[in-house]
Order: sequence, then C-alpha cells, then structure tokens
Amino acid sequence: MTDAAAVVLARTVELAAVPAPPLDEADRAEVVARWWRADGLRPRVDGVGNVVARIRMGEGPATFVAAHLDTVFGRDIPHGTEQRDGRLFGVGVGDNTVAVAALSLLDRLLPTDLSRPVWIAATTGEEGLGNLAGALHLMEHPPAGMGALIALEGNYLGRVATVGVGSVRRMVELEGPGGHAWEAADAPSAIHDLARIIVGLEGLLPDARARARSSLNVGQIEGGESINARARRAALRVDIRSADPKVLVDLDSAARRVVDSATQLATTYEELGKRPAGSIAETHPLVEAADSALAAVGIDPEHVAASTDANAAYAAGIPAVTIGITFGSGEHTPGEWIETEPIGIGLAALADTIVRYDRKAG
Repeated sequence: MTDAAAVVLARTVELAAVPAPPLDEADRAEVVARWWRADGLRPRVDGVGNVVARIRMGEGPATFVAAHLDTVFGRDIPHGTEQRDGRLFGVGVGDNTVAVAALSLLDRLLPTDLSRPVWIAATTGEEGLGNLAGALHLMEHPPAGMGALIALEGNYLGRVATVGVGSVRRMVELEGPGGHAWEAADAPSAIHDLARIIVGLEGLLPDARARARSSLNVGQIEGGESINARARRAALRVDIRSADPKVLVDLDSAARRVVDSATQLATTYEELGKRPAGSIAETHPLVEAADSALAAVGIDPEHVAASTDANAAYAAGIPAVTIGITFGSGEHTPGEWIETEPIGIGLAALADTIVRYDRKAG
C-alpha cells in the first residue's frame, strides 16, 4: 500500500467513528477541517456546513472534487470499524467516508503545473432528506468559478456515472373516522386504503421502465391505534426515481392519481424533497478523462446512472461525473465494507482524471 493510501485508510478509520446523519455533520466537518489544516491547506466552512479548500492555483474555471460527509446512519447506531481479510467493515465506510478521507491527498498527488484551479469540498446533506443541500449551495455560492465537478463515491472504483438519477420523495397521509373492528367493520380504514395505494404504486413501474430506468420504493409506513380498531390515520413515505426527467414528472403525477383513486379519506400528498435529473455526454472531455485514467490502471470503465452530488451540477449546467476510490458493497447497511488494497489505485486514477481533464480543457 502506498503512503498516500495508508493515510486515507487511517483517516477512514478515524472518521467512520464519528456519526454524521444528513444535515448533522458538524462533528465530521471539524475533523476534516483539522486534517486539512495539518496538510497545509486553508479550509473554510460555508453557510450550510460544507468544508472547502483550494489545492491548486490556475486560471479560468476551477475543477471541484466533492465527497459528501453524511451517511444514512443516525447517532443511535454504533459507529466504528473492523479490518479483516483485506477489508474494512463499518457503517458508512464506503458511502462515503473513504472518499472524504481521500480528498486532501490530492494535494500530494497532483502536479503543481495544472492550468486550472482545483478545489476540494466535503459536502453536507447528500443522503436521504438532505436533498443535496451542500452540493446545491456549492453550485449557487461557489468560492471560485466552477468549470467541472467530480463527485466521489467511495466504493465506485471502475464506475463512471454519467447520468444523474432524479427523484421525488413524498409523504402520503390518510385520515378518517375509524371505528370498532367488529361493530363498525365496514367503516373505512386508513391502513386498508394505504395498502391499496401501495399495490397501485407498484403497478406503475412497468410502463415507466419501458421508457427509462425507474424505481419506486415505499420505504416507511405507519399508522393505526389498535389491532381491533379501524385505523383513523396511516401514512407512507415513497421514493420515486427515474433517469429521465420527463418520466420522473409523469411517474410522480401517476402516483398522485393512484392515491386519489384508492381512497375517499382526507389525503395529504406532501413533497419531502427532490433531486434534479441530468446527464453528461459520454463523449465529453471529462468522461473521456475518467475513462482513460481507469484504463491506465488496468480497469475497464463502466458507465452507470446514479444519484449523487453530481445531480446538483447537472441542474446548474456544470459538467460532472461520479467516480470512486475502491471496491466495496453493503452500503446503507450495518455490514458495509470496502477493500483496502485498491485504495492506492483509486487515488491514482482520481488524480490522473484531473490531470487529463486539465489538459483537455486547458
């Protein structure tokens, strides 16, 4: 393992012990800012908690490299890591702790004669209902003119995300009179109607998927008062996604029609958050740079669709790709893991991507 990779691994272990739920990342931001000061950088924290620093001077629009601070895990979940059999296990290690740990190592790996400025950013609110708060703020209030964004996802080595999957998150809440399970057996039940809605939502997918890659997930449900009472209230939270902006709008509209047709109860259809969809041409110099850098380390690049900080860049008209640092799996679960040995390869490919793009865009 290279010296740079060893530093990234050690920092991943340190940072993985610090909880960082979406929009509650200040503890991690403090650790990252401390690292960067020790590296000789001059980090600043912006209005939404992003930590940013310039690592290369230059002229013209800057290349930004961003990795999100937050994980999906709350403070009630035990944090920490374990190394065995060439893997590092721990909540959030691949999504996205190792990517954050990699950011400042670019200052050691990049040549000093780049033509364009390079900035690094540890962003907030990428997961869940954070709704890309950090990345969107970075687009609206960049510390320098932005020419391109490279979003880092820790366990994405070998993948180049060129499509930003858009999403809409909704809460559907039903309220009615309820009643006794026997004496008022024919009274409407919010839970029964909610079940019909879930079945109806699932039925929307075949048509949407015939047009573009899409998904619909009911991730949370709640409601009811007693096993022997017709439910007066029930609610669900649904995540609607598509790689095509038009299909996303249509799928969201169709979901509302399902809700309206499945119940006569008082209904709330509330937006909890959204992410813009977008993409970059596979012939764009930034994509070609990422592909060539992976090929140079012996990895065949795979173009994929994903939902990352790059979505915010697409919405702002900024070219962006998402790439990774190592291999891993189990993201968003307590059994998450990454491979430790490929970290050096991922760092080399990341630095080379920046250099190759600088030469193409210079």
